[in-house]
Amino acid sequence: MLKKIALAALLAAGSSVAMADNDVGCGVGTQVWAGKKGVAPKILAATTNGIFTNQLLGITFGTLGCRQGGTVTAQVVTFTNENAEALARDMAVGQGESLNVLAELMQIKPQDKDRFFKVSKANFGEIYSANNQNTLQVLASLQTVMAKDDVLKAYV
Repeated sequence: MLKKIALAALLAAGSSVAMADNDVGCGVGTQVWAGKKGVAPKILAATTNGIFTNQLLGITFGTLGCRQGGTVTAQVVTFTNENAEALARDMAVGQGESLNVLAELMQIKPQDKDRFFKVSKANFGEIYSANNQNTLQVLASLQTVMAKDDVLKAYV
C-alpha cells in the first residue's frame, strides 16, 4: 500500500520530475540509472533507491552519489510553498524573517547569509520571473542564481 502511495505521489509530481537530473536522491538506483532521461528511469531509480535503503550509508560516507551535508530539499520546498508571498517580499528587499529561515533550511553558514540576501535581492527579477509559476520553478531559479556566485555555489 505504501509503495502504491509513493508511486502515485511520484507520478502526480510529473512536472517537477522533469526539472532536475538528480531529483531522485542518491543511492544505487541513481548510479544504475545515471544519464537516462525521462520519467520511467527516474521512477526506476527512485524505486531502486527505496528498495535497497542504502542512502543512509551513502550520506554517511559520501558514496553512491550522496553528499554529506547539503540541503534538506523537502523542508525547503514546503517552507517556500507555504511562505511564498512573505519570501518574495523579503527577497525583493534583501532581508526579512522568511528569507533568514530559508537560509537556515538551506544550511547557509552565518558568514554567508548576508551574501545570500544580497544575491537574492539583486537577482529577484530572475528568481521570480514571469516564467516561474510555481515553487519548484522559483527554487530552480534561485539555485541557478546561487550557482553563478563564487561563495553561494557551495550550497547548490
